[in-house]
Amino acid sequence: MKTKGLLIASLVVAVLMAGFAVLTAQRLPPGTMLPTHWNAAGQPDNFAPALKALLMPPAIAAGLGVFFSIIPRIEPLQDRLEQSSALFRTAWLGVLGVMIVVQLAIGLPGWGVTLPVNAIILAIGVMFIVLGNALPKSRPGFFVGIRTPWTLTDTDVWIATHRLGGKLMMLAGLAIVIASLLPIQPQNTAIVVLVSVGIAALIPTVYSWWLWHQKKARGELSPQDKATRG
Repeated sequence: MKTKGLLIASLVVAVLMAGFAVLTAQRLPPGTMLPTHWNAAGQPDNFAPALKALLMPPAIAAGLGVFFSIIPRIEPLQDRLEQSSALFRTAWLGVLGVMIVVQLAIGLPGWGVTLPVNAIILAIGVMFIVLGNALPKSRPGFFVGIRTPWTLTDTDVWIATHRLGGKLMMLAGLAIVIASLLPIQPQNTAIVVLVSVGIAALIPTVYSWWLWHQKKARGELSPQDKATRG
């Protein structure tokens, strides 16, 4: 799978983010500390010098871009990764988008604009919705998708699990988006996020185990190596 274009785009975005970081830091008084983490109440609980705080998101964006570009080079199941390209690219762009929002949340106050921390939650919710839509299109592989012992050893279990997982991930994303927009306490927003993500992760895992054992009881399991065949 070709990733050169996405890697170049990611690095260009990271450079632009770094430029924004430098310009913003120059506008701030010497010794200014900016938030780098927020607690469940939506209050900053960790700070760093302005330039360091502002350069963290572009550094992470660049690092993740390089990481994503390496995956196709080390994935043994190249044909399956190609079939999962929609999910792979969506995850890459989704993480990059979240990093941009984090950068803006940290840096815009230096320009007199305040971006609420809920904007980050909103971005994560949107990413979940988009990822959930792409999830059923994936095929067994070692780096992309819901990788349990039961999905990796039976293609039919993989497909069924990802159909369910995609729906649950979209619902989780929708719940997170709604929570980020409602005038509720940040602690309650955090609870919605944790519960939604937990459900979207746990149910498909249990379902893959249950479905695999149902197929085993009926003698319908695919050969162990089916997940590795094109």
